[in-house]
Order: sequence, then C-alpha cells, then structure tokens
Amino acid sequence: MESTRQQKFAKLVQRELSDIFQREARSLFGQVFITITQVRVTPDLGIAKIYLSLLLDKQKEETLEMIQEQTKTLRQMMAQRIKNQVRVIPELHFYLDDTADYAAHIEDLLSGLDIPPADEEEPTN
Repeated sequence: MESTRQQKFAKLVQRELSDIFQREARSLFGQVFITITQVRVTPDLGIAKIYLSLLLDKQKEETLEMIQEQTKTLRQMMAQRIKNQVRVIPELHFYLDDTADYAAHIEDLLSGLDIPPADEEEPTN
C-alpha cells in the first residue's frame, strides 16, 4: 500500500508527463495518442513505474521501445517542470497497460457465448 507521500508524488509525475506527452512530445512519437493510466512510485521516490495506454497505434511494442529510448529526454523535460517542487527526479520505467485490450477480449468472449433462456416455470408449493 502506497503512502500519502507516494500517492501525491505519483499524481505530480502523472500530471506533468501527461502534459509533456500531449504538448511537447508529439514530434517524438507521431500521431500516437499516449495516455498515462497509472504511476507507481517506490517508497524512496527514486523510481516511477509508468503504465501507458497507446491509442491509434497498431505497433504498440515498437512505440513502447521508442518511448523507452527517449526516457532520458522525457526525464529532463519533467525535471525542468518539477525541479522546484521535489528533491529527487525519479528514474522513469515505462510499461504497456493492456487493461483495455484485456477487457475488450473478455467482452468478445462473453458476447460469443450462446446461453439458452431460463425456463419460466413457477414453483408449486
């Protein structure tokens, strides 16, 4: 369970990185719509695990690799924004959040089931 300090720090990282992805990093990653679904921070605030959802992208693994190659640049952009608010700029570790894909897969499975209607007999007492 994360402490209040970790949660506040994670929200700050999420807000600033989201803004960077929306405004400044468009030139780095093209027309891919990048959403940060979750940020988890270690207790010492040294490492931030960032879970990304990539929309309008068919090659998610390749895009994730591009993001990981630009980690240093993204960290520097974030450092310029939060340097007066925090002591430590965390290392950034990016992961794909496949929750939406998993939910769509489950939805497809459930919609493909053929469930017969229940008998509507009333019990006799």
